[in-house]
Amino acid sequence: MALLFPWFLLGLFAVSIPIAIHFFELRKPQLVHFTNVGFIREVKLVTARQRKLKHLLVLLARIGFVLFLVLMFCQPFIPAAKNDVKQGEFVSMIIDTSPSMQAQGNDQSLLDKAVEEANGLVNIYPATTQFKLSPAANSLNKSAFQAATEQLTVSGQAAGLSALIAKGKGQISRDENGQTFIFSDFQKNDFSPKSLAQIDSAESVFLVPITQNVATQNVYVDSVLLDDAFVRRGTDILLRIRLRNGGQESVDNCQVKLFIGDKQAAVYRASIGTGSSTTTSVRVRIDNNELQRCRVEIEDFPVTFDNTYYFTLQPSPQIRIVDLAAGEPATQRLYANESLFSYSKSTPKAISYSKIEGANLVLVQQPRVDAGLRESIKRLVDKGGSVVIVPPAITAGRTSYTQLFKDLGIGSVQWEPAPNGAPNLRDVATPSPQNPFFKDVFAARNRQAVMPKVSPVLRWSRSETDILRLQDGDGYLASFNSGRGTVFLFSAPFETEYSDFTNHALFVPVMYRLAMESFRNDQDPAYRLNQKTVVVAVPEATDNTEQVFKLTKDSLTFIPVQRLQAGELRFDVPPGMQIPGFYQLIRNGRTVKTLAFNVDKKESNLARYSAEELRTLIGKDYPNIQVYDASGGQTVAAQYSAERIGTPLWQYCLWAALACLLAEVLLLRFMTRRKTVEPMAVAA
Repeated sequence: MALLFPWFLLGLFAVSIPIAIHFFELRKPQLVHFTNVGFIREVKLVTARQRKLKHLLVLLARIGFVLFLVLMFCQPFIPAAKNDVKQGEFVSMIIDTSPSMQAQGNDQSLLDKAVEEANGLVNIYPATTQFKLSPAANSLNKSAFQAATEQLTVSGQAAGLSALIAKGKGQISRDENGQTFIFSDFQKNDFSPKSLAQIDSAESVFLVPITQNVATQNVYVDSVLLDDAFVRRGTDILLRIRLRNGGQESVDNCQVKLFIGDKQAAVYRASIGTGSSTTTSVRVRIDNNELQRCRVEIEDFPVTFDNTYYFTLQPSPQIRIVDLAAGEPATQRLYANESLFSYSKSTPKAISYSKIEGANLVLVQQPRVDAGLRESIKRLVDKGGSVVIVPPAITAGRTSYTQLFKDLGIGSVQWEPAPNGAPNLRDVATPSPQNPFFKDVFAARNRQAVMPKVSPVLRWSRSETDILRLQDGDGYLASFNSGRGTVFLFSAPFETEYSDFTNHALFVPVMYRLAMESFRNDQDPAYRLNQKTVVVAVPEATDNTEQVFKLTKDSLTFIPVQRLQAGELRFDVPPGMQIPGFYQLIRNGRTVKTLAFNVDKKESNLARYSAEELRTLIGKDYPNIQVYDASGGQTVAAQYSAERIGTPLWQYCLWAALACLLAEVLLLRFMTRRKTVEPMAVAA
């Protein structure tokens, strides 16, 4: 047996107090009056031997009470085989504050349970022990550490457990006999053997899984998708809502509500099995050009942190198309009559360079390209625009087009020799139905589709994507990356002697899709709170004031780290942004954008490692890692104390002291024998 606080043995001098009381206690004799006519009711007959024994037993009871009380304060214990607790030790504790820790256990959230276990653990360490609440680097004493843990809250921006371990790696130096406790729910989609490999083998690491004792359900929004990339005002939009069950129990008749702005657009019920998903299509309509704040609300308990999914819908503006062609090209009839496009045509003699640089898509199908036009096209693709190049039939302008290809970074293009006589038309191969470019273009039918015939004047050895190819393998329509934009290149002119593509049924869907591919949304419908960087397009400022963007939500205001370049704003999500919802992007007091932020959907998958699964995962490869089970009814502090400090005996000392006190009371109460004497008659 050993004593944790041996200096309390000085309290044994208090044993002299009951001894002194024993020697100096005097008992006065009791005077009993007898009369001639009275009766003796009761006489206490106590012999000297009985009185001496009683005083001795009372003395022993008092000495035992003082002795066991002093031993209780000395904290006696039986030392354990492993004794890692040393004076001046540094202990690091990692407490997971990700949204999944908001799930309810038996009577409290998982985060509250983790904080309770951590605060109980620090009490068994000596007073000189210093603690670190990772990933913070400051050392704290017991009271400061417990105060810091009480301030922990669930954060939607909290890094995953693997990221927390990586940040905390190396904070405890090897010569300090460091110990690290990790309190988490250990989600399977975040924690893995790779996470274990990040742990320093010189540290003693203790994994504490905080899990629920009962299976639960959790329905969340996996994604919200649009069938069409364009949100048209006054037109029905097909919105696909995919729900997933990340819990361990199936869900029946879960109520789902869709809100467009403040109006409820749809309500339905869904049943989802364990680990499965379901997709529901909802038709909605937007009647104005304003951005709509939308949300999907789910009635799902007891896990509620992901019951609302926020997103935005912005009616798409017209796609700006500039057609550089002589005469009246076939593309003019195609684009000019569609309200989705803002179409303008420029002849070689009247080119508007400002329109070219402000367009989404530029079609180049004129005899030659001069230096000024090449420079404008290059600036367009550098900003993210798209260019469709249709080569000329005449050979006089090939040199200018060759220079354009070089400026755009397309170096693998070669010209075919000019044909002698009529061009030789070749068949275009039927594209694969799995090609996303041709989604919903070909109807389901058994017979082979009739494809156009073309006579290429260009050949290329490689491209990023071949959209259409000839049956002999040569390319007809391909895309090339250039700057931040895309170049679409045809290998044959649109003239009738070189191609019948403009008269083919495939002409309209292909050219429409090229225009749609050139469109770029200014912002995503939704972002994640733990997303590092957000990129949005912002309009240019009309004044010369300081260009500082702020993010606001209700009374909260954040100034993120930001960079503005060429009408594109890049900013880091501020660390204080922890609550999902809508945030206003403000510049000079004016709202520029409304952005929707949500919790990472990985947090909604409640599949977790149990203590036994973690032990199996660790195996024999990591001898410095140990697992404590916090769900077995015994606290982590008790498990650690029994294994690495020893078996405490102070409780037994307390019970022994109380037993001595009870014995003293019983001795004083019942160690006096009473004898009843019969009344005696006295003669008169």
